Amino acid sequence: MVDGAFTTAVFCVASAILAVLLRQYVREHSLFIAAAACTAVAGALVALLSPAVEEIRGIFAESGLPEGYISVVFKATAICIITQIASDLCRDSGESAIASAAEMWGRGAVTLLSIPLVRALIEQISGIL
Repeated sequence: MVDGAFTTAVFCVASAILAVLLRQYVREHSLFIAAAACTAVAGALVALLSPAVEEIRGIFAESGLPEGYISVVFKATAICIITQIASDLCRDSGESAIASAAEMWGRGAVTLLSIPLVRALIEQISGIL
């Protein structure tokens, strides 16, 4: 695990240095380097987390909770990660208003996605009372 963290850190720092150096000459290509690095790290994260996701699915299955709940959690996490990366890339390119719009969309998407969970929670609470 530490090896992977170190490798990822070195890759990210090297990509950042390359992006900064490239920014001096061709600003547009610098953004592509940053986006490619983010995509590579996200892909590595997905590969790293696959066993953990299966373990979490197993825990949910044993608990008797519906499979849909864990799906919402994973979708919300993906929305947050994608939104953060998009927002950071927009800020790096000097577009803070677009970055704020991306963050706002992400918050709205997670809120909309969580409505069925809130409804189920309220039904559970109503059933107890």
